[in-house]
Amino acid sequence: MQLNRLLILILCLSCFSVTAQIGEEQLDGLIKETLTTFDVPGISVGILKDGEIVYAKGHGVRSLTNEKDMNENTLVGVASNSKGFTCFALAMMIDEGKLNWDDKVRQHIPEFQLKDAWVTQEFTVRDLVTHRSGMGLGAGDLMFFPEGNDFNVNDVISNVKYLEPESSFRSEFSYNNNMFIVAGEVLKRVSGLSWEEFIETKIMKPVGMTNSKASYNRVTDKSNIIDAHTRADGKVVQIPHDWSPTANPAGGIMSNVPDMLTWAAFLMNDAVTKNGDRLLSEKQFHELWQLQTPLRVRKGDWYDSNFRGYGLGWFLTDVKGGHKQVYHTGGLIGTVTQFTMIPDLDLAIVVLTNQMVGSAFNTITNTVKDSYLGYDDRDWLKNYGNRNTKYITYNDSIKKAVYAKVDLEKNNESLPKPSQITGTYTDDWFGNIIMSHDGKSYSITCERSPNLQGELFPYNATTYVVKWNNRSYDADVFVHFSFDETGNATGATMSYIAPITDFSFDFHDLNLKKTN
Repeated sequence: MQLNRLLILILCLSCFSVTAQIGEEQLDGLIKETLTTFDVPGISVGILKDGEIVYAKGHGVRSLTNEKDMNENTLVGVASNSKGFTCFALAMMIDEGKLNWDDKVRQHIPEFQLKDAWVTQEFTVRDLVTHRSGMGLGAGDLMFFPEGNDFNVNDVISNVKYLEPESSFRSEFSYNNNMFIVAGEVLKRVSGLSWEEFIETKIMKPVGMTNSKASYNRVTDKSNIIDAHTRADGKVVQIPHDWSPTANPAGGIMSNVPDMLTWAAFLMNDAVTKNGDRLLSEKQFHELWQLQTPLRVRKGDWYDSNFRGYGLGWFLTDVKGGHKQVYHTGGLIGTVTQFTMIPDLDLAIVVLTNQMVGSAFNTITNTVKDSYLGYDDRDWLKNYGNRNTKYITYNDSIKKAVYAKVDLEKNNESLPKPSQITGTYTDDWFGNIIMSHDGKSYSITCERSPNLQGELFPYNATTYVVKWNNRSYDADVFVHFSFDETGNATGATMSYIAPITDFSFDFHDLNLKKTN
């Protein structure tokens, strides 16, 4: 009898630890502290539990320019959280018999070509959306990032053949946006609708995402939308929205907390809408959340995870006690977001921000998640706050040291003459980069991406530093020149100055040859 009572007590305590919830007042306070700690103007947060919205609020301001309050209805670019929609749409086409995950891409896009002929022939639709192409992190992202370039979808399809692989096909996970752009084109060709039309009419409308749009340029009412913000030269400033519609299948969706929680409720209801309509077969929905590309779990994992990897448009892992977690993050210049579901707890957490500091959304998500999983308070705010401060200090120290050396090189008479390095440099996929000198200073312009303009400063006899005019990019780079026997430059490569540079500024993938 005593044993039975003990078992009942243990079960009750166990149930309490899983269903315990952070209080509204406590969460309000955490979010406000998060705003201050990470210098984020605005954050909106939503929590769905057992089919009910238990929290949906905005804190701070949607823009430092207008200082209007951020609320739960404020529209934010969810960025790569769009990838789950792209894969859901492809799965719908499979249900209709128009597509299979293991179709070769060239069945639908005959002109598709990669560097390796065998990989080109074997590359499947599944490979497009599982980050296992063999290309490096962010390979080719400069074809859509930053905004203002003239690359289109056809250019992306044509140019991926020039991107050098960094690993063998299907051997490693390496995040790639351009393959999702190609996947969006597959969807267009098999469905007859543009990616944007399909997402809005076939998914968002029946699911009940009434305020969301598939692209920033499709938002007609911008009365309650964020401005993007970033840290530029040590200060957080408001910057223009930056996203090319070319990359919408990789990250174009605009949404808010209520709509993202509606999306979560739909997904955790086995892809059945509130009206009882099934949008995807059980078989295909199950396939979306199956591990495709494994990732390493670190020793001493915070959530006692045993596995981690990527499914079809989703990251997957297990958290305390074997609860399956389905999640994704997203980042644009000036905003980052996080979307997390633990289906067997019927729990979803949405965090949308208007400043590009991932530590902010991690602080909130992990604190909320811990309260439902029964972890003791692990003070994520302090943990991530200290880490973020150290990381910024570290990167700033690198930049300071580089520009200190630049100042010392100004009067070095042994540096190459302007005639030795100026001219047009061409990369097979990115096009022309022009380096010029006006008699006083050097400048650099990227012909197909004209927003990438800056000054060129000597660092040593063979390396120069590019300081971009748009300081919000935080992506200054080294230019490493190669010279012939006469001392004239024949080509150049680039590498970032500080690791804080976003991987989509993939200048390191350029192989520049001097053409005149």
